[in-house]
Amino acid sequence: MIELVMIIVILGILAAVAIPKYIDIRSSAETAAEEGIVGGVRAGISNYYVNQCVSGSCAYPSTLDSAVSGTCSSSNPCFDTVLAQGGVTSRWSKRSGAYVSPDGTIYRYASASGTFSKLELAEAEPIPVEIE
Repeated sequence: MIELVMIIVILGILAAVAIPKYIDIRSSAETAAEEGIVGGVRAGISNYYVNQCVSGSCAYPSTLDSAVSGTCSSSNPCFDTVLAQGGVTSRWSKRSGAYVSPDGTIYRYASASGTFSKLELAEAEPIPVEIE
């Protein structure tokens, strides 16, 4: 009986150590996925610019997509102008011209300079919440 109790205690200790590591790994994976999408969008903007220059008139895309405000989906794809696979179709949303990542980070696109950047808290303006 004592041996069984000791095994249960050891398994409890291992679980107590493993669960926080799993949560950290999941958070890191979500952050990496967001950074990957942002990097892809920025690369897409650069590719668009280069393609326009080859055509004879250098210009950044006027918009990243034709999506309307709301959750990105297959019928409302975000970033489809600059991402070859057709745009991000889940977990991102577009609100009032800004893009909101799954963790709530806000990004804006400036067509004049071709920059897609994260808004810092000081420059972020409230984005209206749309009730569906």
